[in-house]
Amino acid sequence: MADNDDIPFNRDFPLKPGVVDEARPGVRRVLCNNPSPFTFTGTVSYIVGKGNVAIIDPGPDDEAHAKALLDAVRGETVTHILVTHTHRDHSPNTARIKAATGAPVYAEGPHRASRPRFESEKHNPESGADRDFRPDIVVKNGDVIEGQGWALEAVATPGHTANHLAFAWPERKINFVGDHVMGWSTSIVAPPDGSMIDYMASLARLEGRSEDLYFSGHGPEIPEGPRYVRFLTRHRQAREASILHRLAKGEADIPTMVRAIYIGIDPRLTNAAGYSVLAHLEDLVTRGIVATDGDPVIGGKYRLANGE
Repeated sequence: MADNDDIPFNRDFPLKPGVVDEARPGVRRVLCNNPSPFTFTGTVSYIVGKGNVAIIDPGPDDEAHAKALLDAVRGETVTHILVTHTHRDHSPNTARIKAATGAPVYAEGPHRASRPRFESEKHNPESGADRDFRPDIVVKNGDVIEGQGWALEAVATPGHTANHLAFAWPERKINFVGDHVMGWSTSIVAPPDGSMIDYMASLARLEGRSEDLYFSGHGPEIPEGPRYVRFLTRHRQAREASILHRLAKGEADIPTMVRAIYIGIDPRLTNAAGYSVLAHLEDLVTRGIVATDGDPVIGGKYRLANGE
């Protein structure tokens, strides 16, 4: 959600759908034509290597995009398909690419929530989960996936989803970070699909790594990745402080907090903003700083735990 001016966002991304762009030697990207308030100009799929290649994030259920990817690798062999996470704008096209190439699919696992759904919780329609996805090969943090001329290390980055992975290319100081870090906007963290506790820990994990050029699931590449991650971390800390500042004035529900915190937000993002606030509240309740009656859910009321 693009609602904060302290992060050096870059929304300059002129890539057109279906065009093959060699962003760096050994890294090509193709944009899918699925723009939205949540996907920016669309989902970016990546082709790693030359000759024998990997495709990262085949994208949504979109025949034209699958054709563009297959055209981009005509005369080459797709040896690996890698998926960062199982949202419907990233993984459904995997089936088409696998059918056309026979390449095995590598990912952390099927879609799952970050925690069990509470009894009182309604389904969150914004999650957009691809519940049909199953990888051929399950990948864990630290696993190295090797191809011709490249080796990618899986980096567990849960938070946006529980099964989110980044794929680092340490030799080239490049990291394919999926939706965990984006240059055009902050990432949505919407419980129970996502978890703010996990998201913050994953930011710290990326910041501690040596890769400095990030390729994201949407929008332009991010130079000085660890520095940018520090901006994101401070932004989330400031968001938490804003929530606590509002609760210091008295008990509030989530819509009240969204109105107080997200001034001038695109109305289409209000629901997502509410889930982002919920993610912070879930974290704050777990830490004993904020209290609520019953489970921390989207319809709950919240107050400072010290009774102010």
